[in-house]
Formats: sequence, structure tokens, C-alpha cells
Amino acid sequence: MSVFITCLSLIILVCLILIWVASTYNRFQIFTIRINEAETNIDSVLRKRFDLLNKSIEIIKENTDTDDNVLGLIEKLKSKKLSNFELDRKLYDAMKEFNKYKERFPKLKNNDAFVKIDVAITESEAEIVAFRKYYNDIITDYNKAVKSFPTNLVGLIFNFKSKLYFDGKDMNDDDIKDFKL
Repeated sequence: MSVFITCLSLIILVCLILIWVASTYNRFQIFTIRINEAETNIDSVLRKRFDLLNKSIEIIKENTDTDDNVLGLIEKLKSKKLSNFELDRKLYDAMKEFNKYKERFPKLKNNDAFVKIDVAITESEAEIVAFRKYYNDIITDYNKAVKSFPTNLVGLIFNFKSKLYFDGKDMNDDDIKDFKL
């Protein structure tokens, strides 16, 4: 009878461990899906911002007497393959240039198409801030699961690795100069 109880206890223990492993694995999968969803949302807003800045080039050229290479950075970005991190930084620089034109040429503020683009760019900034926060919150939870005991055991078995935050800062390396504003 004691052999039966020992075997039954062992089977129950193994089943409980397998249920826990499956549950933890599913939790990692949910994190992965949420991370992918956040990346898709960020990508969508960055593409929208890129398109808006690209549309503004002709409007700026038509309504100013500048011979400058208007938003030349946008033209350079068309042929590059960039991560969302890099694209966000480059578009931020392009937006600063866009705002310089807006301040330098008050005539642009009277152009309906330019004003619509300006409003849409401002709205996209609010969206990207919200999506960045959502992404970083998910990454925080995911990284906690990857590094915390006992969930890190499942992470090791199924090769789940820590992920970078949206700003690209790797908290685990020795590079202290990778902080970007």
C-alpha cells in the first residue's frame, strides 16, 4: 500500500510541475504576443509620422522661398532599413527640422494642408509616447519573468532572453554611453 501511495504522490507531483511549466510557458507566450502587438503599433505610428513628414516637403517647398534641401533627412531615410528605435530617433530629428520651417515661415501656418499635417504629427507624438510606455511596461514584466526564480527556469529551458527597452538601452552591458534623449 505504501508503494502505491508513494507512486501516486510522485505522479501527482510530476503532474503539478508539468502544469506549472505549461502555465509559465503560456505566460511567456502571452508576453511575446503583447510585445509583438506593441511593436506593430509603434511601427504603424512611426510610418504614419514618416508619411506626414514626407507629405510636408512639397507643401514647404511650394509655400516658402527656400533653396534648402527641405527635410533632407526624410529623403535619406527612404532607402535605409532601420529598427524602430533608430527610426524614432531619426524622425525626431526630422520633426525638429519641420518645426524650424514652421517657425521660420509664418506663411505655412495659414496653409490648411500644412496645418492638418502639423496637427496629425502632434497627435502621432501623443500616440507614440503611449505606445512606448505600453511597450516598456510589457518588457519590464517580461524581463522580470525571465530573471526571477522559479520562472527563469522555464525561460532557460525554452530559451527566453531578456529584451531591450524601447530606447535601446541595454541594462546588462558595460556601455554607459548608450543613453539617448
